[in-house]
Formats: sequence, C-alpha cells, structure tokens
Amino acid sequence: MANYVDFDFSQFKPFFERLRRAAGGDFKNEIGLFLEGMGYEFLRILEDEIIRRKVVDTRLLLISFQKGGDGNVWDISDNGLELEVGSNIEYAAYVNDGHWTNPKGTDIRFVPGYWSGDRFIYDPGAKGGMVLKQQWVEGKHFWESAIRILEKMFPDLMEAKLQGWIEKYFQEFL
Repeated sequence: MANYVDFDFSQFKPFFERLRRAAGGDFKNEIGLFLEGMGYEFLRILEDEIIRRKVVDTRLLLISFQKGGDGNVWDISDNGLELEVGSNIEYAAYVNDGHWTNPKGTDIRFVPGYWSGDRFIYDPGAKGGMVLKQQWVEGKHFWESAIRILEKMFPDLMEAKLQGWIEKYFQEFL
C-alpha cells in the first residue's frame, strides 16, 4: 500500500511570480533607492548639526555636504547597495574633531589677514594679521551627532520601508 500526499500549488502561481520578480531585482532596486534617500537624510541632518553647533565658517563646509557640492563625497557602489558620504574639504575633520592652533613645536605664529567685524579674514597679502598662541580648539563633533540621530531613526524607517514593500508586492496574498 503506497502512502503519499499530493499537493496542488497552482493557486500559489501568482505569489511565486511575485517572489520571482522581487528576487530578480525589484527588491534590490527598492533598497538602493531607500539607501540613497538615507544618504540625503544624513546630509540634511549633518547640515542641521553644523548650524546648530554654530560652526564659525559654514559656507564651504555646508556645500561640501551636499550631493554634487564642492568638495563632497557621494559614491554609490556594489550595484547601488553601498553609499559613501563625506567631505574632501581639508578642514572638515579639524572642525569636527578639534585641533591645535599651531603645528607641533610652534608656540606662536603670525597669520596674515584682517578683521571684518568679529570675523578674521585670512589674506596672505595683507600687511596686518594676528598672532596665534598654541592652544587646543575643541571640535564641534557634528559628524558623530548626525550619525547618532540617523541611527535612532533608521530602524523605524527601515521597518516602514520593508512593510511598505511587502504590502506593495504581496497585499493580495496577506
């Protein structure tokens, strides 16, 4: 006597077709777009933190943290699933991390320029300037703050994105 069970999965054909399409790249494309959106959101948060922390000269720094901005880093690789965001502006790391006013071993140095109100303008051809004494300038830590903010937001955003994707592809099967 043969014992077997025969299952008819024909009613699952539409579901399996959706799974095939999703596995064929639709899901990866959706996640790639989501990741790019997270990159834009990170840049928005980063710019807010630069302003909130009152970084003195924000013009070049803010522009460097925009996609396509002068001095920016915006590289998407691994078929759209890896995004690198940052700045090539040399002083960005100094402003974020902190720095000494003078090179190691230099107690004082002259910096040519002039004052405009309460702001010093560096000008290599100026007759006047200021003398900098060696001291530590505390960093503004805008980068770490923006990362913390995004890390708090990311799980909820990712869950909502996945839920939306599941509903888009599989609502009729739920």
